[in-house]
Amino acid sequence: MKLDVTRRSDLAVRTLLALDGVGDRVKGSDLAELVSSTPGFLPQVLAPLVQRRWVRSDPGPTGGYVLLVDLGSISVLDVIEAIEGPTDLEMCVLDGRLCDDLGRCAIHDAWSRARETLVEELGATSLEQIREHPPRGFPSW
Repeated sequence: MKLDVTRRSDLAVRTLLALDGVGDRVKGSDLAELVSSTPGFLPQVLAPLVQRRWVRSDPGPTGGYVLLVDLGSISVLDVIEAIEGPTDLEMCVLDGRLCDDLGRCAIHDAWSRARETLVEELGATSLEQIREHPPRGFPSW
């Protein structure tokens, strides 16, 4: 099981929330400032969001970023998988090999149940729900 949650995933959630809060096209430098990032790092986070068609990127001096979807249609799991990649790789958390019925590790069953619960919760939590209870220190619009 791979379930990485990095600063990039957190930044992607914060960026989607910020774009929703602004409600209009936002220049990359302004958006970076809104989410406490740098103009150089933010495009790395935005690229997968643009690829998923959640955000539109308008190039040029008058360009910027625009949110294209309702936050209620995107789950935390959707964002994590957009940024980090698939979470279910069937790899053993102990030694990184395939963890299947023939070569299961000692914690396979317990870990599988815990992972299932975590993924279910992340998949059931929309960004709209996070918007209703914004992260600590995040501006409210």
